[in-house]
Amino acid sequence: METMNQQPASMPRIGEKAPEFKAVTTQGEINFPADYKGSWVILFSHPADFTPVCTSEFMTFATMEKQFNQANCKLVGLSVDGLYSHIAWLRTIKDKIEYKGMKNVEVTFPLIEDITMEVAKKYGMMMPGESNTKAVRAVFVIDPEGIVRTVLYYPLSLGRNFDELYRIVVALQAADKFSVATPADWRPGDDVIISPAGSCGTAKDRMDGKEEGLECKDWFFCTKKLPKEKVLDAILKK
Repeated sequence: METMNQQPASMPRIGEKAPEFKAVTTQGEINFPADYKGSWVILFSHPADFTPVCTSEFMTFATMEKQFNQANCKLVGLSVDGLYSHIAWLRTIKDKIEYKGMKNVEVTFPLIEDITMEVAKKYGMMMPGESNTKAVRAVFVIDPEGIVRTVLYYPLSLGRNFDELYRIVVALQAADKFSVATPADWRPGDDVIISPAGSCGTAKDRMDGKEEGLECKDWFFCTKKLPKEKVLDAILKK
């Protein structure tokens, strides 16, 4: 049973404005999300510095940072540890840690100091069922207008799938740019889904093959080709 002092964890929901904050990071002060207007952002939390799962994640993210940046996506990390702990940990990663062929990895995206837990609480990253003092592995994908578009939560013990995080960023942009939806396991080059017919007449035309370029499994389930090159040309920076 909740006590008077225990409030349910609040979190931004998909379609809402990302909560604003100012913070000290390993790359200087940031004003979020204003500083990132015009770019997609992945804001993610990790439980603690100098822990092995977090170390593997930061090395992976840092190695993929250029790939995310080419897709107009910036990375911002957070934990409730202090700035000097962050700096020492990131130096240790660069100087000492080798994992899955990654070594001498330098983390250049900002890592937020949040020892007051102010930001973590705004984003619902503190979950008493896991820990009262560590942020769970939360991921928020935020669009160029500062709107939350995807929310993912992982328990402390589970490392994230970074190929999936990249896929999410690309798929969201493809959906926006081409007014389509992406089916299960979609990758650039796969067929995309168009909106269901809004009238009986449109549904009949689709099933009769009168809308060129569509393949309809049934009136509500129609796909079309979207070439990989067209997707990547629209999304990736040259």
